Amino acid sequence: MLNKYPLWKNLIIVFALVIGFIYASPNLFPDDYAVQITGARSSTQVDQRILDRAVGALEAEGIEIKAAELQERDALIRLNSAEDQLRARPAVQKALGRDYLVALNMAASTPDWLRSLGAGPMKLGLDLRGGVHFLLEVDMETAVDQRLEAMAGQIKQELRDERIRYRGGDVAGDRSIALIFRDAESLSEAESLIRDQYMQFQFDDEQTEDGAYQLTLTMSDAEIQSIQDYALEQNLTTIRNRVNELGVAEPLVQRQGADRIIVELPGVQDTAAAKRVLGATANLEFRLEARSDAPSSEVEVFPFRDSENRTARLQRDVIVTGDNVSNAQSAFDENGQPQVNITMDSVGGDLMNRATRNAIGRRMAVLFIEYRTETEEVVVDGETQLVDERIVEKGIISLATIQSALGASFRITGLDSIPEASELALLLRAGSLAAPMYFVQERTIGPSLGQKNIDAGLMSVMLGFGLVLLYMIVYYRGFGVIASATLTLNLMMLIACMSILSATLTLPGIAGIVLTVGMAVDANVLIFERIKEELKTGVPPQSAINSGYSRAFVSIVDANITTLLVAVILFAMGSGPVKGFAVTLSIGILTSMFSGLMVSRGIVNLVFGRRTINKLSIGGKQANV
Repeated sequence: MLNKYPLWKNLIIVFALVIGFIYASPNLFPDDYAVQITGARSSTQVDQRILDRAVGALEAEGIEIKAAELQERDALIRLNSAEDQLRARPAVQKALGRDYLVALNMAASTPDWLRSLGAGPMKLGLDLRGGVHFLLEVDMETAVDQRLEAMAGQIKQELRDERIRYRGGDVAGDRSIALIFRDAESLSEAESLIRDQYMQFQFDDEQTEDGAYQLTLTMSDAEIQSIQDYALEQNLTTIRNRVNELGVAEPLVQRQGADRIIVELPGVQDTAAAKRVLGATANLEFRLEARSDAPSSEVEVFPFRDSENRTARLQRDVIVTGDNVSNAQSAFDENGQPQVNITMDSVGGDLMNRATRNAIGRRMAVLFIEYRTETEEVVVDGETQLVDERIVEKGIISLATIQSALGASFRITGLDSIPEASELALLLRAGSLAAPMYFVQERTIGPSLGQKNIDAGLMSVMLGFGLVLLYMIVYYRGFGVIASATLTLNLMMLIACMSILSATLTLPGIAGIVLTVGMAVDANVLIFERIKEELKTGVPPQSAINSGYSRAFVSIVDANITTLLVAVILFAMGSGPVKGFAVTLSIGILTSMFSGLMVSRGIVNLVFGRRTINKLSIGGKQANV
């Protein structure tokens, strides 16, 4: 009896090993330390002139550059060490100014021929190297002020609808709204109307010195706390949606304290784009243009985004905001210019229709509001430090005449570029932030703690792998060499699968690899011990090999499937590091079963299967025909 595989099985093994080698190879090329330069706004281009300025700044600081390359919409400067990377960022930021973002990055060094096949290295988690950590702070003061301004506008609109005459209605610094009426009857009607719909206010009425009547609405402490809690929860949801839009694997988005959010993005390459998308409070306000005779207290003047020399006078009252957007898609208008098609929710559609049906012939503005953080270099106690400055920009995107009453669907034109339209649509589609957020802390983990974790993880894998190989070779001799080759190929296929699936390797994931090595060798031990048992009964070597693999099959599959079910449960119920462990373990179990049952048998068939064996030595047992 000869042991051999049919051709199709051999082809499957060869194909799997070749694919495994190709897609595991990129992990032999470590990432380079780099700084990435992008525009602070999507319409800001990074060209060769900007790259040359950045390179010049680094040369002036004595920082050696490994490579500098201009990409489609940004630039990347590769450096030799983590220390050079940390020194390079402030130098480049100072040279380029606020119009550009300079972010720490890890740049892949995979050869082009591997990239052309879609091969890339495994992503490493934050506890290793290759992720970014953000700590964001929610501006609670602005959250309350925005909500109060919106309520003030709604209250004034309802008073006008009921034809109740009033003066004032602006928000005061103590979070109150003061309305003045000419007589007690108007005061009573207004108070009755407002009490029915706005129970979150405390009411106080009095007669002023000039004989008028004043109604003061003060927001309660409970309502302020409710607004702040809502702002934080809404921002958490929005950030999660934006992370999903970015396609980040195994992200961490969680609340910290009363007003902060932690965002960890393992494996992210374009950290500058992530920072811009996550931190941008891109919101819209739709306002009517103020009439020429409108009092100055009801008017605000804003510049146009495309030209600060052009301005327009808008009403303070906001018709609707981006919070009511249910869908947004970038497109092109009839002239081939970028636009964003917007669909409002039912509340937003009703408010828009109510405001525009009585304003046909007037002009309505789309006001774009952006809150962002910019890094500025300052000198403190004789030392140069980078300080984040909070910037608020408001600009009019478009100012168009209302031809007919608008509803829930309309479009925004006047955008600078296609990327800006796409980014605005993404931000609105992923959800508007309920309050501005600012970057309190940003760091890329890897140069210190991450490298130590990498070294410790590699040492544990190599030590465990080496001891297992040594034991197998000493105890099982020739079959131990085959088992060692099988374990090596199994590790290669595990790394290849994780690379193909873009799975993120974490420190617990390395523990999963070590466990996988143990489980993989367990399959070989079961097979080899079964072969020994067969040899003890006097079965010929070729028959013993065949029986060893066929009769150990059920035991191996049963043990691995049980462990695989546990790994699936861990992935479904766990989070963060637990999921990283479960992913690695699951992939390792599948590759171990393939290598233990097919690859190992294929190598044994290649060595022993096509010839007559008179003597077989395995684990101290020698059999003769």
